[in-house]
Amino acid sequence: MSNSVGEPIDPGTRIGHVHLKVADIERALAFYCGALGFELTQRYGAGAAFVSAGGYHHHIGLNTWDSRGGSPPPPGSTGLYHLAIVYPTRKALANALRRLLAAGVPLEGASDHGVSEALYLRDPDGNGVELYWDRPLELWPRTHDGQLAMYTQSLDLDGLLAESPA
Repeated sequence: MSNSVGEPIDPGTRIGHVHLKVADIERALAFYCGALGFELTQRYGAGAAFVSAGGYHHHIGLNTWDSRGGSPPPPGSTGLYHLAIVYPTRKALANALRRLLAAGVPLEGASDHGVSEALYLRDPDGNGVELYWDRPLELWPRTHDGQLAMYTQSLDLDGLLAESPA
């Protein structure tokens, strides 16, 4: 797809953080810090908190400024489909799966997309969450003319768990 406005976006551009409206800060922190393992980097009064991995200022912001006690948007409405959290290795994704299983967090799906392997779930506020790792670029599926050929197949969860023995 070409960019009719001018030069393409700088290839070093990346998505910085996501900021979610939640109904209950403590419940959200129990999920993002407890079940997923993010670290709390800062609380901002009683209405917001920031969490990260690896000492970054924040990857995820959580707030109740306009949503305390609220409910998820109804089906058929616009909004966030899911946030995606990238793990550096398949073993790290396997460790994340072990954490989810230990915390009793149900999966909505698990897919092999050729370019990546992904776990799909919901946070306590109904926000979609994807946990995934990318295969090395040279292993991505391609057509005979070099175009990307992603697909969706069922992910072998037992095979993934074998990456990180209990």
